[in-house]
Amino acid sequence: MGEASKLAGGIEFSPFEQRLLARQILLTESKAIQQLAECMDQSFCDAVTMIEECRGNVIVSGIGKAGLIGRKIAATLASTGTPSHFVHPAEAVHGDLGCIRSEDVVLVLSHSGNTEEVTRILGALRGQSSGLIAITGNASSALARAADVVLLLPPMHEACVHGLAPSTSTTSMLALGDALAIVVSKRRGFSSTDFARYHPGGALGRKLSKIDEVMRPLDQCRICRADQTIREVLVAAAKPGRRTGAIMLTDAEARLVGIFTDSDLARLLEKRRDDQLDQPIDSVMTRRFHAICHGASVRDAVFLLSNRKISELPVVDEHDRPVGIIDITDLVSFVQLETSAPSDMEERPATLRLFGNED
Repeated sequence: MGEASKLAGGIEFSPFEQRLLARQILLTESKAIQQLAECMDQSFCDAVTMIEECRGNVIVSGIGKAGLIGRKIAATLASTGTPSHFVHPAEAVHGDLGCIRSEDVVLVLSHSGNTEEVTRILGALRGQSSGLIAITGNASSALARAADVVLLLPPMHEACVHGLAPSTSTTSMLALGDALAIVVSKRRGFSSTDFARYHPGGALGRKLSKIDEVMRPLDQCRICRADQTIREVLVAAAKPGRRTGAIMLTDAEARLVGIFTDSDLARLLEKRRDDQLDQPIDSVMTRRFHAICHGASVRDAVFLLSNRKISELPVVDEHDRPVGIIDITDLVSFVQLETSAPSDMEERPATLRLFGNED
């Protein structure tokens, strides 16, 4: 470790030299993206409009390394609200052209713009689709001439030591594809709720799912009237099955007005206040507490539980009637607890409910 190494047929290449070359490669590619950002023109907006107004699918095509980038762009478009799939040029001439319809928009990637497999299908792509967008580095290429909109990559040097292997050019294509997908997504008003619908699997999908899917419904909650005595509440709440550490207390209109936790009971017994067991529970219940509206995301619930350092979070409807409860143990397997508020939480002011006075 730390010494110069030499593979068969290779050259002496010290760790320092390896890091230096890697740094040069990263800087070369980052400078290309910076240059691309500085030369954005109306063509980009035209491409965004064409994709946004597409009534079919966005068909992405390309071959070699550009084709691999195209597959990723198609996946990003699809996951951000734009129906999209990839068609390989070689497969296209053997029947896959049949998946292209007149309402589709085609996005083709080719740095040279003259790759044989691409140029041979350009006529069919134009004839069968509503429009053709090209990402290329050659403004006079066959691809550029055939396209309705050309997103031209600025002159660039490949980061490969020989200046041959697609590297800087494909990185630029990838960044430009991300920009297209995300700007179109923004124009369409694609929300985190939409994102969750397209990403139901994995930690991300669980994080964006609705609390209604994970909360304990009323038949698994401990809920009583606030005018009942503490003893009556404890007896009524001792039901079998899943239990939480909090009893939700309601008024005569079934609205949530307080909670009584295991910790509240422990403090009562520690102070030897057994005589209060036959007093109405509203005399000792917690009146100031947090709740969350049904329909909120698991992400919101996790933030509140973590930030407020609480273990139970009642879930209420628009009339402050309890519909369930979130126990912190229900969320341990879902997401890592967050300590910062979700970035779009201010857009949903009705998510959080604070019960009780400020005093």
